[in-house]
Amino acid sequence: MATIGMGDIKKGARLEITGNPYKVTEFQHVKPGKGAAFVRMKVKNLQTGKVIEKTVHAGDKFDVPELEQKTMQFLYDDGEMLQFMDTTTFDQIGLTHEQVGKETFDFMIDGMEAEVLFHNGQAISVEIPQTVVLKIVETPPNFKGDSQGGKKPATLESGAVVQVPFHILEGEMIKVDTVEGKYLEKAK
Repeated sequence: MATIGMGDIKKGARLEITGNPYKVTEFQHVKPGKGAAFVRMKVKNLQTGKVIEKTVHAGDKFDVPELEQKTMQFLYDDGEMLQFMDTTTFDQIGLTHEQVGKETFDFMIDGMEAEVLFHNGQAISVEIPQTVVLKIVETPPNFKGDSQGGKKPATLESGAVVQVPFHILEGEMIKVDTVEGKYLEKAK
């Protein structure tokens, strides 16, 4: 099994700590005046989403987790589980709302493709594209005199609410940044 040492740590690196897969979200190399250099890092648990801080010294090694990423199609929410289908084998799996995460689920619609991450054969998390095109299902109408630079709330077909410029109307398709949760532009 491959290992990661102190010098290999960078943002986005994946490593295994006590049998759980983690992803490095922040790191800082520290060289004190006395003593050996070390790395201070924040890592996110890919199964629970919890972020912890960890200090790594020279000689510390971490295993690289055996992760597999599959493109799957989001089918529907059955109330308890979110159902996904493998687009090549047509196998279906269910993931809990906690595994998917609220910030991801807010921008998901039936039929959308997503990347499902597997650790030791178990599905642990879901990633959707950073930008998606969604339809506005509800937004207040425009009124004469609305300022050019203002914003108003708009409910999307996925259920998420984003702030959009006043000139955007109900029924229009817009491009949304799923990481920041904000309006980018009108879809072409």
